[in-house]
Amino acid sequence: MKKWMKILLGVVAVIALAIAAVFYFTAGMVDTANDFFKAVKQKDFAKARSYLSEDFKASTDEKVLVDFLSNSAILSFKESSWSNRQISGNRGELEGSITTETGGVVPIKITFVKENGSWKIYALQKPAAGLQSQSSSPAIPGKAEQVTLVKQSMHDFVLSLQNKNMEHFHSTLSRLWQQQNTTEQLNQAFKAIVDSGANWPVLENLDPIMGNEPKVDDVGVLLLSGYYPTKPSQVYFEHKYIYEGVSWKLAGFKIEAK
Repeated sequence: MKKWMKILLGVVAVIALAIAAVFYFTAGMVDTANDFFKAVKQKDFAKARSYLSEDFKASTDEKVLVDFLSNSAILSFKESSWSNRQISGNRGELEGSITTETGGVVPIKITFVKENGSWKIYALQKPAAGLQSQSSSPAIPGKAEQVTLVKQSMHDFVLSLQNKNMEHFHSTLSRLWQQQNTTEQLNQAFKAIVDSGANWPVLENLDPIMGNEPKVDDVGVLLLSGYYPTKPSQVYFEHKYIYEGVSWKLAGFKIEAK
């Protein structure tokens, strides 16, 4: 056999082994995903939650999860197909689609973490159906949802300002931020704003003017920025969100009047 052919066959063998390794090490994630979908199909949401990570369950209210699943074609799950599988240490990701009993195809992306030796679902993302801008990414919420995210975050913040305690605001944050800062630390961080006596509730009646086109960075952080058209000073904001469970959660918050 010619030398070049031996080399070529060797390369093919290495590629085959690499693909086999990826399938082997991600098999546990596929099993978790399929068991989760089967439980959802049977509307056994209690069992479905057993396949979720602790952070997923802590950051996503059970009703929110049930509503998300009930309004999704996932309920008629038949089989799954994964075009992209990734694994790095105790984290992994599957990206592909599920086929429904009626033959429909639903694109889906699942992030996993390994807890106590088992793969658990950390986040579940299903791109919105319908018309979308060609330049938009499925991972980035549309303009209307961006405004809703900002207004909800600002509402939770203003409510806590009125109570002069960040307990409510803290309860709405991403699990990641909650683990990094206590309510008392947030009270100290925003003390100057609480003591300013400014009329923050006026923001509740205004829609934010969104800034530059948002992007999700390499670590999955979505930055939304812009301002509220208040007078005489405008209120500028920068909100950072990460995707936890089935929704975007606040992971950073900056507000400034100027």
